[in-house]
Amino acid sequence: MTVKAQLMDEAAMRRALMRISHEITEKNRGTEDLVLVGILRRGADLAQIISDNIEKIEGVRVPCERIDIHNFRDDLTHIADAADENPRIDVTEKKVVLVDDVLYTGRSVRAAIEAIFSMGRPSAIQLAILVDRGHRELPIRADFVGKNVPTSHTEKIAVMTERYDGCNAVMLTE
Repeated sequence: MTVKAQLMDEAAMRRALMRISHEITEKNRGTEDLVLVGILRRGADLAQIISDNIEKIEGVRVPCERIDIHNFRDDLTHIADAADENPRIDVTEKKVVLVDDVLYTGRSVRAAIEAIFSMGRPSAIQLAILVDRGHRELPIRADFVGKNVPTSHTEKIAVMTERYDGCNAVMLTE
């Protein structure tokens, strides 16, 4: 893997996630019935940052959960036999903001939506993405986007978070 460019440094990520946090509270007219659900791995880290930001903005702690979509994927040939370890959060009649790091084909988002519906019937599901790189295979679009980055099919976006990588940054690789 060759790094072609750094697309976002820590400060740029912080600004983008703060802007997304403001947009989420504005679109939802506050935090009532709002739940953040981050897709494991890095989407969950970003959801936690957004939750922290919303608490700073609104003074209210928004519930934030992590979700593992592995058993809901349609593009994997082997499904894990492990018991469902996703939290059983109450999403019924809640406004769920699904958070992920990169939006590419849309398959992860589709799997996450299926996982959320397995927990109940939310009043709405919104999508927050740090980087949208295009090339959708499914008709999915994000409600909140940190950065749009047109890419080729051979390029990849690597979102790095403190928890997994020791820093916060976004890299374009090939």
